[in-house]
Amino acid sequence: MKLTNKQELFIQYYMISLNATSSAIQAGYKEKTACVIGYENLRKPHIAAEIESRLTKKAQDNGITADYVLTSLKNIAERCQQKEPIYSKDGQPTGEFKFDSSGANKSLELLGKYLKLFTDKVEMDGNLVVFKGENDLKD
Repeated sequence: MKLTNKQELFIQYYMISLNATSSAIQAGYKEKTACVIGYENLRKPHIAAEIESRLTKKAQDNGITADYVLTSLKNIAERCQQKEPIYSKDGQPTGEFKFDSSGANKSLELLGKYLKLFTDKVEMDGNLVVFKGENDLKD
């Protein structure tokens, strides 16, 4: 499906801000309805596909891959878990060390989410067993 001029502008602005409402306003939609139009545009299959295509190309052009992100998160977690010496104002080690637990926790949280270690969702495999009562559990 061909994009209208406003839809093309919406996509261009969305690629910059990732904000549907402001992108709709900048593309020329009425400010009063921009929130709804922006939401609707993101749900239209041909617009969503074009945005996904452009985001993927942008990530590839910048060398951003899943492997890069995972490696970076791993490096951050490992770096944050190291004891880092604290220096005085004159640059001398004080004998104390700092540990960045928040950076390590966030990186490990994101890695865990990627690996589905902390998911709240129940994954179904298609096999469903229904028990109607106590008698169903007997041989």
